[in-house]
Amino acid sequence: MSLQLLTAVNCGSLLQPGCSLLQLDGDVYLFGQKGWPKRSCPTGVFGLRLKHGELKLRAISFSNDSCYLPPLRCPAVTRLEPHDEHPEGYLIHGGRTPNNEISSSLYLLTLDSRGCNRKVTLRCQERELVGDRPGPRYGHTLSMVHSRGKRACVLFGGRSYIPAEERTSENWNSVVDCPPQVFIIDLEFGCCSAHTLPELIDGQSFHLALAKDDCVYFLGGSTLSSDSRPPRLFRLRVELLQGSPLLSCELLNNGLSITSAILIRMGPSHEYIILGGYQSETQKRMECSSVVLDDSGIRIEPRECPQWTGEIRQSRTWFGGSLGGGTALIGVPSEGRPAPPDSHYFYQVCFQQEGEGEGDDGTQGCSQESTDLEDSAPLEDSEELYFGREPHELEDSSEGEGDTYNEEDEEDESQTGYWVKCCLGCQVDPNTWDPYYSTELLRPAMIYCSKGEGGHWVHAQCMELTESLLVKLSKGNSKYFCLDHGGLPRQEMTPPRQVLPLKRSSLKVQRRKGPMMLKMTPAKKSFFRRLFD
Repeated sequence: MSLQLLTAVNCGSLLQPGCSLLQLDGDVYLFGQKGWPKRSCPTGVFGLRLKHGELKLRAISFSNDSCYLPPLRCPAVTRLEPHDEHPEGYLIHGGRTPNNEISSSLYLLTLDSRGCNRKVTLRCQERELVGDRPGPRYGHTLSMVHSRGKRACVLFGGRSYIPAEERTSENWNSVVDCPPQVFIIDLEFGCCSAHTLPELIDGQSFHLALAKDDCVYFLGGSTLSSDSRPPRLFRLRVELLQGSPLLSCELLNNGLSITSAILIRMGPSHEYIILGGYQSETQKRMECSSVVLDDSGIRIEPRECPQWTGEIRQSRTWFGGSLGGGTALIGVPSEGRPAPPDSHYFYQVCFQQEGEGEGDDGTQGCSQESTDLEDSAPLEDSEELYFGREPHELEDSSEGEGDTYNEEDEEDESQTGYWVKCCLGCQVDPNTWDPYYSTELLRPAMIYCSKGEGGHWVHAQCMELTESLLVKLSKGNSKYFCLDHGGLPRQEMTPPRQVLPLKRSSLKVQRRKGPMMLKMTPAKKSFFRRLFD
């Protein structure tokens, strides 16, 4: 077990309370922050990477057939394991948007493709639901159950705005507990059914949900109606029969009083670590617990905690998520420090020794990360300019050493990012780099050379390209070849000046002046006649 301080490289403001961490195909993705630099990442989904004590984010693109995925905070998220030729993915339901609207949509996020340069493309699809559909909510949970060779999704809890007919100007943004109903969602046909159980008498939110086979355990949570965090633990059993599902619920006596905790799965078995969260409105839960699910039920035992630092102990709030492999990421605001208000301290907590995390297949548990300070100020758009359709290929500009993800990878490792020389005459040092173009903020601008099967990226400064030409190439689809592949630096041509034809004016006087005519009255005319006669 270890606690390591991380340095957020130009991305500390993007990790905020209410965000979610997802694990797909061995990679970790950040989703759900309130604001993000839209010009550098239109999707709002970032790849999260930890290396040498540094935390970095890179923009991730969606496939062309993807739908729009709003930045949802405190949604219900659950992992989908590969099943019947369906790839692994994540289901995302509900959540709050940056405009404080509450969503009721269900999204499926999967991996679309992985190309050269470790280029990752995700696919997002909105799933249509029919029947007793769950209303808009946040702070709830999604869980996957398996019974009789079928699987279904279980949705429970959450908060939402008060009904429209009861809203006034004074309580317009007031939230209430959702009714204590359990929703069963058939993912194959999109059918929903709502179930009311006598054991579930109060709505609860920001609780934990742990699933194994046909059982779901609801642990902790808070209730707005009674303003309490009772130490509750429910076991819900779902039998997926041919007709409607059969549900039964049991109240257990070994629950925990906890909200907004992080659930970490330890390997492929159903063993979890509960980290963080809150015991009350003003007190964090500094203890850790070990949870084991087996055929006999659930076992909850105390577990040794990391050596918390002073910043963690003194902070009023904290948040984070699971990174997979028995590790978690937690963040605490830098309170009482002369730092920007959006600055945080980030830590990586590891509960496994080296070599114990082999074969980890992610987490199926669902937890909600939220605090009362979730309405943070939105971020401003970044002025960073990317070239090409895939902006995430321009990550890791500050790395100065080689990076090998797979020793048996047949791709050319010299074409995998900023930490290598882009061409034979490259003079750009990422460690001492200064902005060369006005459009650069965090890394040198690059241009894509189309030579070869996969192509490669080269620094625009090394190719002696003008800034206006870079902007033009980023908007078009024309091929570009660097100097090493027979290309020439394309200098911007000054457009020929249009010479207007001269107007040849005629030598003749266009307007001749006639004799001056004086307007005289008849009396004056007769006077002049007599004078000259």
